[in-house]
Amino acid sequence: MELSTLALRIGEVAQLSGQFVLRSGATSNTYFDKYLFESDPQLLRAIAEHLVPMIPEGTELLAGLELGGVPVATALSYASGLPAVFVRKKAKDYGTAKLAEGPSIDGKRVLIVEDIITSGGQVVLSTKDLRDRGAIVHSAVCVIDREQGGSEALADSNIALGALFTRSAIESS
Repeated sequence: MELSTLALRIGEVAQLSGQFVLRSGATSNTYFDKYLFESDPQLLRAIAEHLVPMIPEGTELLAGLELGGVPVATALSYASGLPAVFVRKKAKDYGTAKLAEGPSIDGKRVLIVEDIITSGGQVVLSTKDLRDRGAIVHSAVCVIDREQGGSEALADSNIALGALFTRSAIESS
C-alpha cells in the first residue's frame, strides 16, 4: 500500500471527531483510535512495512510500549526479523518481576516503538526505565506524531523520533 493511501485509510478508519481527553490530560476535538488501525491486519501490515526503513542501523531489539506499541512492535518484528520486547508501564511484582518481557535488554541497542505520541511523556519514562536496566536507547518510532510537543520532549531526553505520519498529514489526506 502506498504511503499516501495508508495515511488516507488510517484517517478514514481511526480519526474520530468530538471532545476527547488525551493521556497527556490535554483535550482535543480530534482523536485517533489506535486500536481501529492496529486491529486491522491490512493496515497493520502496511504500517510495519513502511516503518522497517525507519529502523536505525544497529538496532538489536524493538521495544513495544504497553499497550498500543505492542501490536505495532510485533508487526514490525515480523516484517524486519528483529526480536521484540514488550515494555510494561511498571515492572510486575510477581513471577519474573520484569519490566520488559522477552529477551534481555541489558547492553542491547533498543528502538522504542509506539503507536501515537502526544506529549511524549510515556516514551520518556519508559526510556529511562529501560536505560536504568542497561538498554541503550537513542531512538523511537511511532505511527502518528500528534505534533503536541512529543518530539521536543523526546529530544530533551536524547531520543530521536521518527514518525510515519504527523497529525496534520493524516488530517490533510
